[in-house]
Amino acid sequence: MESIADFLFEVGMLSKTPRSGYQFLGSGRESVAEHILRTVFIGYALCKLNPSLNELDVLKMCVLHDLPEARTGDMNYVNKKYVEVNEAKAVKELTEGLPFGDDIRRAIDEFNARETPEANTARDADQIALILQLKEYGDLGNKYSDEWIHYALQRLATEEGKKLAERIIQTDSSHWWFKDKSDWWINGCKRG
Repeated sequence: MESIADFLFEVGMLSKTPRSGYQFLGSGRESVAEHILRTVFIGYALCKLNPSLNELDVLKMCVLHDLPEARTGDMNYVNKKYVEVNEAKAVKELTEGLPFGDDIRRAIDEFNARETPEANTARDADQIALILQLKEYGDLGNKYSDEWIHYALQRLATEEGKKLAERIIQTDSSHWWFKDKSDWWINGCKRG
């Protein structure tokens, strides 16, 4: 039980670990935990678009793919040009002694290998989470977000991921809550 307690405290570090790329974008911020949450929901949606996928495997990879960042921090594309992260060591040390450590290690290894449809779907969910964030910042005026989206789109591997990303780019990020242009916005309620 001690190793499980330690693991759960370590997971909590993800909410305190910032995603570091936004410093280069010039706007926005997000913790690794916030990124993982959105990635899980995207993975879920992608599985519903392709029922041939093993949904549990996709969701497991979405939940676990950035777990090593509790130890390594988040290395953005600029950092990776200069800093080598020993993710394998982080994964080994965080999983050793856990009764389910092998399961975590297998999921992270599968995600990183990019060899299964499930891994490619989870990786697309990871990139689509970034695309959503960039689209939101672009809609709010960040002039660099479109260029970043351009590169993220090229990292997508699945047809479902590509189609979803295209729809995201075409959709205003406020549409889900501001599509009703009724007098609600004047009176605070619908009159009937």
